[in-house]
Amino acid sequence: MRYPVVLFDLDGTLIDSGPIILASFQHTTRTVLGREIPDAELMANVGGYGLYEQMREFDPERVEELVQVYREHNEPLYASLAWCDGMEGALAALKERGHRMGIVSTKRKVTIELAFSALPLGPYFEAVVGSGDTEHHKPHPGPLLKGLELLGGETEEAAYIGDAPFDIQAAKAAGMFAVAVTWGNIHPRERLEAEEPDAIVDHPEELLAIL
Repeated sequence: MRYPVVLFDLDGTLIDSGPIILASFQHTTRTVLGREIPDAELMANVGGYGLYEQMREFDPERVEELVQVYREHNEPLYASLAWCDGMEGALAALKERGHRMGIVSTKRKVTIELAFSALPLGPYFEAVVGSGDTEHHKPHPGPLLKGLELLGGETEEAAYIGDAPFDIQAAKAAGMFAVAVTWGNIHPRERLEAEEPDAIVDHPEELLAIL
């Protein structure tokens, strides 16, 4: 076992939440700002900066309103949440092999709990780090190191799996094995490759082989 401790991002890595996020951004910016913003621009900072920081990019004077409208639209959509293809099976295989696993996300704990209510994530993860658990957020290594602290282990025997450039930056800053996954469809492959992850994978089966 190369990496006894495996930490995962949530959105676009474990759960297929990209369409939900995009729909809520589209609704919010149209409703509050009356603007049509390109999808790539709406999604550019997903997975790194928190929701307030993302909304500040669209209109720094209306951040609170933007966040409120986003959450009101977004949270009910979790009832239809789905796994990223193949990830539930991959998690079951990793657990059977004895890996200790955790989630490190920029989401609030209350939103993470919506995902846990919609999908059977609970049996696989011993630790969950959300946006309120650390002072700094990805791409700062702090959240990943918090997850490692909760699970025990050393950085050189830990891997972090994510679909965003901020995930790769955080993993490398933390001294962990950085794995980029492409199935989230939130960030283009070229943007992930530019961060020079230790590995980039297109299917969960490849992930199992690497770990």
